[in-house]
Amino acid sequence: MTRSLLLAALFAASPVVAQAERIVFAWTPNPQTPQVDIALAEGMFEAAGLDVSIVSFPTGREGFEALLGGQVDITFMAELPAATGALRDQDFAIVADLARFTGSRVIGNATASEFTSAADLEGLRIGTTLGTNVHFMLSGVLDAAGIEATIVNASPVDLVSAITRGDVDAIAPFPTFFAAAADALGENYRALSVDTYQVHYILAARPAMLAREEALQSFLSVLAEADEIVAAEPERAMEAVSASLGGAMSPEALGAMWQDVDLGMTLSGDLLDLLVDQSAWIVEQGVVNAAAPTREQMLGFFAPEALQAVDASRVTLD
Repeated sequence: MTRSLLLAALFAASPVVAQAERIVFAWTPNPQTPQVDIALAEGMFEAAGLDVSIVSFPTGREGFEALLGGQVDITFMAELPAATGALRDQDFAIVADLARFTGSRVIGNATASEFTSAADLEGLRIGTTLGTNVHFMLSGVLDAAGIEATIVNASPVDLVSAITRGDVDAIAPFPTFFAAAADALGENYRALSVDTYQVHYILAARPAMLAREEALQSFLSVLAEADEIVAAEPERAMEAVSASLGGAMSPEALGAMWQDVDLGMTLSGDLLDLLVDQSAWIVEQGVVNAAAPTREQMLGFFAPEALQAVDASRVTLD
C-alpha cells in the first residue's frame, strides 16, 4: 500500500473530532458569580464543547464597550450600562441575570450623625461615584425620604479614605468596599440598609453571538448546571471563588457576603422594570439626550430565547 493510501485509510478509520466553539467572554473574578468560577475550575465549558476565552476588564462598563466594539461575544456587568446602552439604541441583548445583591447600603461616620434612618442624611455631604448604579441607589434613597444632601463625586477607591478623613459624612460605595469602610471607621461605622434597590449581575451578548444559537444555549446550559452545584454544595462553590480571587476572600468571608446575594440564573420582570427606571434617571441626570424607553421598548433589549431553551422556568419577563 502506498503512503498516500495508508494515510487515507488511517484518516477514514479515525473518529471525527468536533472543533470546539470559541466564545470570548468578558468576565473578571468577583464574589457574586460563583457559577462561572465552578464552570472554569471544573472544565465544564470544555466538556460541553466550548472554548471559552476569558478577557478581564477593570469595570463592567469597559467590558460592555468591548462587546459593542465586537471584541468579545458575551460580557458580564452590573445592569446600569445596559440602561445607558438602551437609551443609545446600541446593538446588544441581555441573555441572563446571574445574581442579585440585596445588601445595598449607605455607610456613615457616627461623628456626623447616628444614621438611624434615611432622614438623618439630610444636609450631609455624601460621597459616591457619579453615573454608577450606587449613585442611582443613593438618589432613590434621598428621593424616597424627600430630603436633599450634597453629593460629592469620588472614585470608588477613594471613598473609604474620604469618609475616614471627614471629607464627607457618608458614602454610597460598591459592595466590595463595605468591609474596608467598617475596618477604617471602627466604632464610628454606621450603615443604613437599602431595600429599594438590588444590583443585578447580568450577561449581555452581541448580535453575532445571538445568531450562534447552539453555542449560546450550550454556554448558558453550563452555567445552569453550575447553578445547581452552587445551590447543592455552597462550600464547594466558595472554595472555587476564593481560589479564583487568589485568596483575597476566604470561603468564610464569602459565606457571610452571600447572605446578601440571591444566587441563581434568571431573567425576570424585576430586572426589566429596574432598567426602565434607570433609563429615566439617566435622562433626568442629563447624561443622555433621549426619551426614556417604555417597558415594551426596553424588552426589545432582552433575548430570552436561549435561556428559555435551557430552562423555561428561569424566564419570567411578563
